Amino acid sequence: MFGPPLVRGGRVGGAGVFVGRTRELGELRGEIGRAGLGARGEKRARVLLVAGRPGVGRTALAVRLAEDVAGDYPDGQVFLRMTTPDGDPVRAGHAARAVDRALGRTREPGHRRALLVLDDVQHADQLDGLIPDAPGSLVVVTSDGPLPGVPDVRPCTLGGLDTPAAVELLAHTIGSTRVTCDPRAAETLVQEIGGHPTALRLVAAWLVARPTLSVADAAARLRAVPAEPPATTGAEPPRATAQGELLRSFRLVHDDLPPTAARILRLLVLAPAGTVDAQVASALAGCSVAAAQSTLDDFVAGALLTPGPETGPELPPQYRLPGCFGPLLRGLLESRDRPEEIRLARARMLERTVRLLLTCGAALAERRLPDDGPRSLSFDSRGTAVAWLRSRQPALLAAARTAVADGDLDTLARRLIAAEVQALQAVGAGTAAEQYELHGLVLDVAERRGLDREKAAALINLGDLDAFAGRSDRALERYRAALDAARACDDQEAEGRVLEALGGTYQERRDPQRATDWYGRALALRQERGETEHEARLHGRIGALLTYDGRYGHALREWRAAAGAYRRLGDLAGQARALTEAARVQEYAGYPEDALRSCRDALYWARKAGERRLEGAILLRLADTLDRLGDPSGAAAQRAAADRLLTAPVAAPANTSANAPVTPPAAGASPAEN
Repeated sequence: MFGPPLVRGGRVGGAGVFVGRTRELGELRGEIGRAGLGARGEKRARVLLVAGRPGVGRTALAVRLAEDVAGDYPDGQVFLRMTTPDGDPVRAGHAARAVDRALGRTREPGHRRALLVLDDVQHADQLDGLIPDAPGSLVVVTSDGPLPGVPDVRPCTLGGLDTPAAVELLAHTIGSTRVTCDPRAAETLVQEIGGHPTALRLVAAWLVARPTLSVADAAARLRAVPAEPPATTGAEPPRATAQGELLRSFRLVHDDLPPTAARILRLLVLAPAGTVDAQVASALAGCSVAAAQSTLDDFVAGALLTPGPETGPELPPQYRLPGCFGPLLRGLLESRDRPEEIRLARARMLERTVRLLLTCGAALAERRLPDDGPRSLSFDSRGTAVAWLRSRQPALLAAARTAVADGDLDTLARRLIAAEVQALQAVGAGTAAEQYELHGLVLDVAERRGLDREKAAALINLGDLDAFAGRSDRALERYRAALDAARACDDQEAEGRVLEALGGTYQERRDPQRATDWYGRALALRQERGETEHEARLHGRIGALLTYDGRYGHALREWRAAAGAYRRLGDLAGQARALTEAARVQEYAGYPEDALRSCRDALYWARKAGERRLEGAILLRLADTLDRLGDPSGAAAQRAAADRLLTAPVAAPANTSANAPVTPPAAGASPAEN
């Protein structure tokens, strides 16, 4: 979604040769010194606007300006692309969080000297919260045209390059010899193109690949290309129509490609997030990965693709499809390729993505998949899998959105999302936002298809992520909707999870009565299903809440019930922990002698379980109880024994010495009654 966040060697990274624009650069530098004013006259960052149609070089100018002045902004420089590859505007809140993460906490925001380049802003609302209240900062915005509502902004409007600069750009690409041999033809060509930088790069790269053609030949060929855009069946026209110069240049290059290469180029517009690599191109075209890589290299040489985000030497390179080519390729794809072929290509790409994600997840979990796939789908190490997942994350999310939006690929979409969630969970921290979006997509499919079981699961996962992020109101809303969905399909396992989650959320909100009520409902369901392990845990949770609420009699019954459930499970350590908590309740209630007996019972079961650290913890509680009973020497002995247990090497045998002998509970009696 976003462009590369700046800073290589303290400079905003640019791409390709930069020529001309001397006047525009001078105007923009002159504007920097003028103080920016907010709506009420308060000082804030200066905002510069570079306006022009896509492909005219507005991003290149903004980046060049940023490179020139980056040294004046020591607190950081950020480049954000404010339009997704699908043409949707990036929300202001999302962009603001990205800026905050990139800049960190270098100094107080009001005194910060930072530089922001916000590329391809569609409307002024996208800048809400992005313009710093810091006079020392600078914001450079690129857009199709003016942005009404942003005060004190004077746009620098771009057209084509002037003739000398355009000829210089042409000579840089095709070599000065061909230009020197026929300078008038070079001027004719750049005038035919109108000085449009992207169009000029396309034609120049096309000429490089055809050394027998002269510049005059190129001008004549270009003049013969019609300027009408290709027919498109899309319901939504592009945001900005391509200029005729760019359209004719693009058609010249596309129509002169070999049919197979031209088809691959058209299919690249289906690549998620506008990012493509050899695997994506191979799946779209149905060709080998090696053939796809060779074709992509040719496209880069032909100025049809640009280098994408860096992936590191262990991963294949990525490329970006320039945004100004998107509408042109969509029109060509819809006019020249059959709908069923397009759908098949998209399905192949998504299926390849699923296989890559499954392989990545296996590498992340450090387990092997059956060795029945091509070597190109494998990862050498966990580190390589992590690097691949992170570098491809925007494209992977876009692939999931594409699969869900299609409507006829829901089975494939669900497989893709499941594999992606599994891989993200294997990575661990820092993937909550991506997982949240993926579970939201699962919910969309489940609601569209009427799949209550999957709807419940998606809502539970969303609720868990909301609760983890502290959005408890939203979590409760999700959980209640999940409860309705689980009951609608009689999914008692999901119902039990939701009831526990509701109890846990109210517990986090410090509402013990409601938490106890929801845990109680979950307990009744688990008891009805005979799920003793869940029953034991829920007795403990209810006991802890009742203890917190000062209802010691009820709490003691719950902890004893938990101990009984653990005993039925054969979980001796769990039984010991539950008895220790029962002792705590007895002590709080003012019955230290009963607490002492419960501690000794707990100690017995901890020793039977071989849990030395648990045994040590129980000895410390036993020591506290002996202190309250007026036996300091006994308490000291227990603490010494605990210290030996907790500090001795793990391989050492457990020390069973204690102040008083410990005997097993009498037959037929509960441990707390001995």
